[in-house]
Amino acid sequence: MRCFGVLLFLVLVLLSACSNFDGCEGKRHWRQRKASSSMIRKKGKEKNGSRHGHGGGGRGGSGHLSHPPAPSPSPGAGSPESAVFDVLDFGAKGDGVADDTKAFEAAWAAACKVASSVMAVPPEFEFLVGPISFSGPYCQPNIVFQLDGMIIAPTNAKYWGSGLLWWIEFTKLKGITIRGSGVIEGRGSAWWSYADSDVDPALRFYGSYNVTVTGITIQNSQQCHLKFDNCEAVQVHNITVASPGSSLNTDGIHLQNSRDVMIHHANVSCGDDCVSIQTGCSNIDIHSVNCGPGHGISVGGLGRDSSKACVSNITVRDVNFHGTMTGVRIKTWQGGSGAAESIRFSNIRVSEVQTPIVIDQFYCDRSSCRNQTSAVALSGVAYENIKGTYTVKPVHFACSDASPCSDITLTQIELRPLQEHYHMYEPFCWQTFGELYTPTVPPIACLQNGKPASNRILSDRDLC
Repeated sequence: MRCFGVLLFLVLVLLSACSNFDGCEGKRHWRQRKASSSMIRKKGKEKNGSRHGHGGGGRGGSGHLSHPPAPSPSPGAGSPESAVFDVLDFGAKGDGVADDTKAFEAAWAAACKVASSVMAVPPEFEFLVGPISFSGPYCQPNIVFQLDGMIIAPTNAKYWGSGLLWWIEFTKLKGITIRGSGVIEGRGSAWWSYADSDVDPALRFYGSYNVTVTGITIQNSQQCHLKFDNCEAVQVHNITVASPGSSLNTDGIHLQNSRDVMIHHANVSCGDDCVSIQTGCSNIDIHSVNCGPGHGISVGGLGRDSSKACVSNITVRDVNFHGTMTGVRIKTWQGGSGAAESIRFSNIRVSEVQTPIVIDQFYCDRSSCRNQTSAVALSGVAYENIKGTYTVKPVHFACSDASPCSDITLTQIELRPLQEHYHMYEPFCWQTFGELYTPTVPPIACLQNGKPASNRILSDRDLC
């Protein structure tokens, strides 16, 4: 028995030694494989050469930015598991001269296949990119477009086809985020002299769910800067939109057929509406926005070309307007149908605004428009705590004869002329019914109490 025990002990020791030997050998071979891969990447990098930046010391060869040449995913800042696809690794030059469109398309094609991946546009580079669509619907969800460099638009007409509806488009995606400290530069002055430019807008989202845009700057757009069409669950915050007040049709943020949208902590200066809310929008919350120059924040124009428009549950609060054409405005075309209801404008500050409060159901952006009886029904609009200075008229309510505005309420309205001079106007009301909850400055005596006796019954065409 004693001999058998000694023999068993020796066998166990031998097995343990073999096991440790295999483990060490396995680790040694793993290290060799890793080292071989590193050598391959290093040789490839030396063969392809290093890339040069153009900013922050990148010019003249003094500040080279080195990037691995292989377009394989690498760990990113978004999360430990994120795969990063840098446009430089796909052939982008970033010198502001070479066309980097194909490199962006290739980087997106790779990122599209990986959930929660990051497509990176690095800082200190200028990327010339023509019209491009980052498209689903077969992309993986929750992709991040990390914009820290600058994307600039081409000005050569050869890049732009007729009837083009965007410059940069994201379409049919779930969980798409555009973030970073970078700039989208539209170089739009070439288009501002043309009223019917085909390039619209700079950055467009279509048919997407759970969209976030944060941190970036969009400037000098050809027309509209940022547009959401048929989108749901949208967050826009901490962004800057910047174009001169003289730029034509350069809306800041344009919404249509979209719902559950929140826009906050944004600085918007442009040549048209800072925010435009069009038909099909509901559950829109806009707050903590600075607007100016521009035309204000507008619901509409609704009902153009005798179309049906439906808008509801709109809140605009804690907004500053400076030097704008209007402050908070609702505008509809004659001949339209549908309804705009449950709209609230609250805690608004205006400074040197031409007309701070506007309802215009006779809106026309042409030299003349045909008179028509039908109109988008407008009801349930609340104006609360709106104060500041105006330069032309404090309030302008021009409602439809056939479908007067109803349930218009005003609370704590204090609007004073910037300075008294000959072209100042008193508050104006036409077919506007509602209630003053507190005295207003100046007095708005033209508002009619109660509800309109002539309010027609909405037809099936009008119901939303």
